Amino acid sequence: MHTIDLGFLQQDSAIASYLVETEEGPILFETGPHSTFPKLKASVEAAGYQIQEIKHVFLTHIHLDHAGAAWAFAKEGAKIYVHPFGARHLISPEKLMSSAKRIYQDKMDMLWGQMNPIPEEQVVIVEDKTEFKIGNKTIKGWHTPGHAVHHIAYQMEKILISGDVAGVKIAGGIVVPPCPPPDINIEDWQASINLIRGLDIEEIYLTHFGKITNIEAHLNELEKRLLGWANWIKPHFDQQHEIKDILPLFSAFAAQELRDNGVSEADIKKYDAANPAWMSVAGLMRYWKKKMS
Repeated sequence: MHTIDLGFLQQDSAIASYLVETEEGPILFETGPHSTFPKLKASVEAAGYQIQEIKHVFLTHIHLDHAGAAWAFAKEGAKIYVHPFGARHLISPEKLMSSAKRIYQDKMDMLWGQMNPIPEEQVVIVEDKTEFKIGNKTIKGWHTPGHAVHHIAYQMEKILISGDVAGVKIAGGIVVPPCPPPDINIEDWQASINLIRGLDIEEIYLTHFGKITNIEAHLNELEKRLLGWANWIKPHFDQQHEIKDILPLFSAFAAQELRDNGVSEADIKKYDAANPAWMSVAGLMRYWKKKMS
């Protein structure tokens, strides 16, 4: 298992890809955005491989910080493994990129780069509990909604590659829940956390960022903070506050929560790169809107 730091926004420990060696060659979990593909390519080569040797790429979900460079591997002949709800956005990414462009506007290229279509025959649908045998490795996909309806966590022996369902934890700091729109569902997320609690695993690998071994304590902290953030947002939803008015308040709250738990100012910037506060405001406001309608 090689942890590849993609150096997103010139920050270390913000986004990871994971390269795994097998008897049939290397496989990759998460590609990161296309904007960090040069760093990913260089890291794969430093591990002794070429991009063309990676024939199996597993995506936890299709958000651009996890899947944006998948097409570049497909271009070299790789199969791309993804949730059934996410497959159509890899085959035809126009809607996904159009939505992102409305949000990020002229920052799109700097943040995410390109996302080109992937041929349908190279997209492998991962149904819940499906197992794939690649060389001496068996990879099992667990559907884990909550952060996104199209989210999968992958189990490989005693290891879980968790994407975002197990939260964001950087440089030994606290774990926080990334809550972007449009799919946040607290109850589904709690069910996914409970599913992970029941797995026979010893390590979790977070995309943001790295290895977790104290699994029960980590998941307990994640669930508590997920509920705490949702309840923080609820009064603002009830009073019909605008997201633009809530954002500076929540940003200050989230940053202070990090400071109160010993996170340095430098590492707060890494948390912000991996999990911008505005996304959680928008996602949790949308969650309450759907829940209360």
